[in-house]
Amino acid sequence: MRRLASESSAFRRAVLARTGREAAAIFRGDVRSAHSLIQLTAPQKRLPQWRIISPPSVDELRGYYTEAQRMTGVHWTFLAAIHLVETRMGRIRGTSPAGAQGPMQFMPSTWKTYGAGGDIDDPRDSILGAARLLRANGAPDDMAAALYRYNPSHHYVRAITLYARTLQRAPYTLRGYWHWRVLYRDVRGLYLLPRGYPHVHAVLLEPR
Repeated sequence: MRRLASESSAFRRAVLARTGREAAAIFRGDVRSAHSLIQLTAPQKRLPQWRIISPPSVDELRGYYTEAQRMTGVHWTFLAAIHLVETRMGRIRGTSPAGAQGPMQFMPSTWKTYGAGGDIDDPRDSILGAARLLRANGAPDDMAAALYRYNPSHHYVRAITLYARTLQRAPYTLRGYWHWRVLYRDVRGLYLLPRGYPHVHAVLLEPR
């Protein structure tokens, strides 16, 4: 999707013309999301000090999202979209440059308010905490405002909303998103961070 997002509109149209109507709609949403996220973050000067681990199963995560929706009213698709964007559904274990932690990337001070005494690194606790935070900031009635409070960027809000809409239209895409791997842009190009990183070396996919 990053490749499609960075190519010309003519190239994207040519690719999408070769797919079916439903697949094309999904790809368009994913490309727009990827484009928004590219605008959100600049290439970094060095690879991150993260660990890349195996995430919980897709069925386990869907259970957590559904539980959080039942408790707070926040639709599960928004929680899945946040989880996808923030840590590739739990593959990334580490602290962001801003200091955010856990599968849903909470600042420690915010976690004290919404974590309900749970473990910031626990998938279930983190997902439920995210749902509480969103509800406290206007969800589910005003998701755009709630998402902006989660991450104050219109690019972020747009990307999360597009992924959530895709999941609402085609819930089976959750399994596809679950398989997405961790990509990272630094000044040398686009890297794949495989499971086992940093003990397993990053792979440079697209040199600058």
